[in-house]
Amino acid sequence: MKHTANSCTIPAALIVTVVFAAAIIVPGGLDPNGLPFFSEEVVFKIFAVFNAISLCTAITSLLVSLSILTSRFAQDEFLFALPNRLVIALVTLYLSITAMAVAFSSALYIMLGNKNKPLILSLVVAVAVIPIISFAYLEFNLLVDLIVSTYRPRIFRKQSNRRFH
Repeated sequence: MKHTANSCTIPAALIVTVVFAAAIIVPGGLDPNGLPFFSEEVVFKIFAVFNAISLCTAITSLLVSLSILTSRFAQDEFLFALPNRLVIALVTLYLSITAMAVAFSSALYIMLGNKNKPLILSLVVAVAVIPIISFAYLEFNLLVDLIVSTYRPRIFRKQSNRRFH
């Protein structure tokens, strides 16, 4: 668990760095008033929203992973608290990667989408979906195992004092 949490901190920190830089350096540049050139376009608003979502979920994943690494590792935490944190870290990391891919696609569309818009959009979406699907494919078994072992009824839970259940 500690190794997995440590492995989650590296991509989460990289995503935070990249997405924060992308928020400061907006695609297309700024006009003399300091506003982005494409601020009125819908695709720029999509970029801004998904960039913010990616930043927030990556920070959440980073903080939850760090809370696993700095945990006291008490015996009772291994049944629910630590696996629950790891599920949250993996899900928010996946959401962050997905939102980053959408923000990247919309930024590329802003920069290159003036001509042949359907062709460029379809190519960008096709390429941006590859990391999302590969991460989901590679981490799906771990996530399912964590969810099943954390949230299903188990024999170690506190038993009821009632005579008949």
